[in-house]
Amino acid sequence: MIEYELRRSSRRTLSLEVNREAKLVVHAPRSMPLAQIESFIASHLSWITKSQEKAKARMLPEPSESEIASLKEKARAILTEKTEYYAALMGVTYSHIGISSAKTRFGSCSKKGSINYSWRLMLFPEAAWDYVVVHELCHLTHFDHSKSFWQTVAKYLPDYKERQKLLK
Repeated sequence: MIEYELRRSSRRTLSLEVNREAKLVVHAPRSMPLAQIESFIASHLSWITKSQEKAKARMLPEPSESEIASLKEKARAILTEKTEYYAALMGVTYSHIGISSAKTRFGSCSKKGSINYSWRLMLFPEAAWDYVVVHELCHLTHFDHSKSFWQTVAKYLPDYKERQKLLK
């Protein structure tokens, strides 16, 4: 049988998830018998295998400490410059730029105007950097992902959908 993590809760259905580390996580109702869960897993082995292969292909080796320090420095310089450029172009102001080690998001923006970028963004093409910068700056006027938000993103980066794909 395949190795997996079982998470039981008050849910009513059974579901499978292959996380970023290519590990199988099974979400199941508290009262569901283990035999039924394992039968469900066995019936989905093909999907599990394909999903784990895709996840493994996306995994990048973690850089060394010195490489991380270099990437942080690069991110601070480049993303600060790009943020200043696009903020002036868009007529918005921000309060602070921070560089984080976030693994699941490349950027974030607080309502107080603080923008944070992950140094991991430097591992992607420059077109992706511009997309994340514009995306976060748009949150200074649109605090959601509404139609207006995406129209503003498109105003400054008409090809934003292609740039988004670079981050997948």
